[in-house]
Amino acid sequence: MKTLIAISGPTGVGKTALAISLAQQFRTEIISCDSRQFYMEMSIGVAKPTLEELSTVPHHFISFLSVEEEYTAGMFLREARAKIQEVFQENEVVVVVGGSMLYMDALLYGLDELPGDKKIRNTLNQRWELEGLSVLVEELKTKDSDFASSVDLENAHRVIRALEVIQITGKPFSELRTKSSDSIDAKIIHVFLSGEREWVYNRINMRVDKMVEEGLFEEVQGLQSMQHLQALNTVGYKEIFKFIEGSCSKEEAVVEIKKNTRNYAKRQMTWYRNKPHVCQFDVQKGDVSAEIISLISN
Repeated sequence: MKTLIAISGPTGVGKTALAISLAQQFRTEIISCDSRQFYMEMSIGVAKPTLEELSTVPHHFISFLSVEEEYTAGMFLREARAKIQEVFQENEVVVVVGGSMLYMDALLYGLDELPGDKKIRNTLNQRWELEGLSVLVEELKTKDSDFASSVDLENAHRVIRALEVIQITGKPFSELRTKSSDSIDAKIIHVFLSGEREWVYNRINMRVDKMVEEGLFEEVQGLQSMQHLQALNTVGYKEIFKFIEGSCSKEEAVVEIKKNTRNYAKRQMTWYRNKPHVCQFDVQKGDVSAEIISLISN
């Protein structure tokens, strides 16, 4: 049977290096499942693989969109699954890697089949514009604390979608999230890489410092005219836009990037904690690659 190795984990834990190592061992290809790396205009701030890393094995779904293009989890599910089947024609194994929990879960397990109401959605979007996202976030925390603790609360579209479903059904969004029956015809080995929290946080802080040295501020400066786009309302970019506007100092912007990245990593760890279908690996305690390979033969 074909095998799909899916690698998740918090920012900075070493997912890219492991994915490349496994892809080289199995002489296969990598499907990127990091929604921020989809965009060609964003590189340093989203920690894309280097040109050298990209040249070692074929990668898909990196730098294939403009930030001006709309792209959804449903579109990714269809296109990525088609690419996986294409790679399976020549290979027994495919490697998927990325930190985007929503996109990874959509790809592996299908999408939530939940109702929608454009009128309610439009009203919530108007409230977002008039009252600000923080008001909607507090409402979501009140109505569905479980979902609020796992979702990216700075992603307005996900907050609004959850509130939309809650208004339609009268039930918490977290209770209604059932996946479609559509599945990948392959053995799925989904692993989550982690380490001690302080170790992860230290790696994040060092990574942000390296990004700044590599020209993160200059990259964001070049995107200022497009800062209104949703793709750029993300950690590592929005904080620097505030610096450019004079709302904070450069040092304060760096501190905020580190803090917000650590918070995001915490949500990533919360998302996959105690999920029986996900194999948890502490990268500080051994050769994760060898353990994954042993799972394939079992």
